Amino acid sequence: MAEQNTGKLVVMVTCGSRAEARKIAKTVVDARLAACVNILGAPIESVYRWKGEVETASEFLLVMKTTRARFGKLRDAVLRAHSYEVPEIIALPVADGSAKYLEWVAASVR
Repeated sequence: MAEQNTGKLVVMVTCGSRAEARKIAKTVVDARLAACVNILGAPIESVYRWKGEVETASEFLLVMKTTRARFGKLRDAVLRAHSYEVPEIIALPVADGSAKYLEWVAASVR
C-alpha cells in the first residue's frame, strides 16, 4: 500500500497529572485545534534522561487528532498550558484512514 499524504496528524503529549491532561485536552478541543483528544485512563510509566540523570515518572498520555495546518497553533496552545519546562509534543503523520473520519477531523478544526 502506497503512503498517502492525508494532511492529518496524531499528536502525542504527556502530562504529569490527570487534571492537567483534562485541562489541555479541553483547551485544544474548545479552540478547534484538535478534533478529539484521548486521555489514556491509567498513568503510564516514563523513563527518561533529564539534566544528566535517568528519571522515572508516572504520566498521562494525550493522543490528539488534528491537521497539519492547525499543528503550529496546537503546539503553541499546549506550550502555554503545560507545566513542564520541556513538554513532549510529537506529531506523527496519518498515512491513511477512514475517509469519513479524516473528513470529520478536518471539519472539526476549521
